[in-house]
Amino acid sequence: MKNYFTLQWHLTDDCDQRCKHCYIWQKTRVESSVSLEQDKGVIKNFVRFCDQMGVLPSMAITGGDPLLYPYVWQILEELKRRKISFSILGNPFHLTAKVAQRLKGLGCEKYQMSLDGLEKTHDLLRKPGSFKTTLGAVPIIKNAGITCTIMSTVSLINYLEFPELARLCAEHKVNGFAFSRYCPNNQDTEHNIPALVYRQFLAKMWQVYSELVDGKTNFILKDHLLVAYLYEEGLYRLRDGQDIVFDGCNCGTKHMTLLPDGTVFACRRFDSPVGNIRNQSFKEIFSSEEMNQYRQIEKLDGCKDCILLNYCRGCHAVSAGTTGNYFSNDPSCWRID
Repeated sequence: MKNYFTLQWHLTDDCDQRCKHCYIWQKTRVESSVSLEQDKGVIKNFVRFCDQMGVLPSMAITGGDPLLYPYVWQILEELKRRKISFSILGNPFHLTAKVAQRLKGLGCEKYQMSLDGLEKTHDLLRKPGSFKTTLGAVPIIKNAGITCTIMSTVSLINYLEFPELARLCAEHKVNGFAFSRYCPNNQDTEHNIPALVYRQFLAKMWQVYSELVDGKTNFILKDHLLVAYLYEEGLYRLRDGQDIVFDGCNCGTKHMTLLPDGTVFACRRFDSPVGNIRNQSFKEIFSSEEMNQYRQIEKLDGCKDCILLNYCRGCHAVSAGTTGNYFSNDPSCWRID
């Protein structure tokens, strides 16, 4: 079976929310000035790249709120015409039953929304009313036949609420639940979860996941430090092949991120420009020295000497946000001496 290569395409920075942890609003907002023909050119360029690499194309359409982009429906129609798998990473505010049915008709496989704690905390981080609106959109998505997932950003602000948040998602029969750590912006590292505290948090979350294992919700192990925890608990086995990367972060290997102005990032979670699609092909960008640096996992401090190098590697986007250096230690990894 062929592997998929995913392009996370930020169509627009326009959004109804001003989330306190958002990298868009804490830094420079990107204005989009492309035409529909340029957008179709992006799709054609990406399909050519995937053909050259022998992989299947997949897109995560996002923003901002992608439903606010003026050409979003034409783009999705083009993806359907080309039989390209896609998901939407967006908000609930413009998601009606009619919109959901239209998305399903165009081939949308998954619609991902965010909950960053229980109601008071989530609404504080995003905007008043967002919590209830998000939960209210879950049946709209599912009734249209689209997989509904909840993605959460965990930090020292909200981590104690996550066990109950996972149970709440299971209660609402959300199809998938995952979390990843907050990546510091502007040196706001006070929200980083200390390493030993984070291990305790992962242990608690695994306990909750185990309690809910027979339900309808799939608990996605997105944070790679869960691999480290499960390995230490004897629940994750290593495989043969010391020089093979089996698991962990896909930065530089299986995905790229495209911003509204054409800039391509190795990963959207930190400042990682590797080219611009306005004057380069995806193949040129993927093969560039700028991208190649993110494949040099043997340079990752704290990971390079770890038995789990080819399975975990933590999240060095958090490292970059904490120290300004992608290759520095993951600040929440307890395995680092």
